[in-house]
Amino acid sequence: MHLQYDRIRDHVHRILIIKLRAIGDVILATPVIENLRRAFPEAQIDFLTEKPSAPLLKHHPDLDEVVVFERGYVDSLSGFSWLRENARFFRELHQRDYDLVFDLFGNPRSAQFTWATRARYRIGFAFRGRKYAYNYRITPRGDRVHEVQFNLDALQAIGVPVHTQKLRVQLSDIEEAFADHYWQESGLSHELVIGLNGSGGWYTKRWPLQKFADLGDRLVEQLQCRIMLFWGPGELQDAQEVARLMQHEPIIAPQTDLLELAALLKRLHLLVSNDSGPMHLAAAVDTPVVGLFGPTRPELQGPWGEGHHVVQLEGLPCLGCNKTTCDIQTLDCMTKLEVEPVLQVTLHALELQRDMP
Repeated sequence: MHLQYDRIRDHVHRILIIKLRAIGDVILATPVIENLRRAFPEAQIDFLTEKPSAPLLKHHPDLDEVVVFERGYVDSLSGFSWLRENARFFRELHQRDYDLVFDLFGNPRSAQFTWATRARYRIGFAFRGRKYAYNYRITPRGDRVHEVQFNLDALQAIGVPVHTQKLRVQLSDIEEAFADHYWQESGLSHELVIGLNGSGGWYTKRWPLQKFADLGDRLVEQLQCRIMLFWGPGELQDAQEVARLMQHEPIIAPQTDLLELAALLKRLHLLVSNDSGPMHLAAAVDTPVVGLFGPTRPELQGPWGEGHHVVQLEGLPCLGCNKTTCDIQTLDCMTKLEVEPVLQVTLHALELQRDMP
């Protein structure tokens, strides 16, 4: 069926955007929000995501409400309790009376949520087994375009103008003050500060900790900079290990929530990171990123925006396999990526910053 924005805009009063799962997924969907607000300035616009990512949208000026699906809790239930909780959530979505729903995730669960709204206009990607949920379907291009463009395809398919492709994670005065205070207390106000992030959801996406340590030492020796090590839930030991391996003492970032983390990342001169949520978060607050890539493809999932760089070990036949486990066990794409090329790209990225007006 064919649907055009200019024919429905006066009939749409309540809109829901669905993007589940990880931090990076939600960040890369944020351009959709601002474009929808421009197209439907008077509509209620809500965003459905999971609990870990919900804080990213807390202060977004173009959203009215963040609807949270507590997947961890629901999936801990069994039998009748699981059915009852899902039925309750489906009923809540239906009662919200949405007119227009965009499913930007396209997995079985997000398709069920879309169908449960019973919205008049339900837009999603034509993945096999999910088509039933949508009455307006889009051919997916996830294997050909960056995820930001993939998300915006949902708008362009119905003629919604795309005015911006910029990521947005809005910080409040509280988060800004937290980072300012930490920077001052740590004596960083007049220092060149480079962040290193060795975290990553898949083990296959992680550069060895020893190499992060070696990179940190070489940056200190060449630039007399300060190194700050970032970590996420369950990863403090990794940051501590990098600190132990370094010859020059780094700063280990404090425990933070997501928006406090964003505020700290915002104050860096540059972040070197595995493909991970913090990498996308840094890009969203306009901090230049050097992203390290192996199993994932930077042209599809890389840091979005101007001033970012990626490094990968070119020439491997398995590069960009998109697998969470390594078929050859040796993880060549990450373990054989040496410090020197990462250092040179990092130095180049910093030099470009100095040349900017």
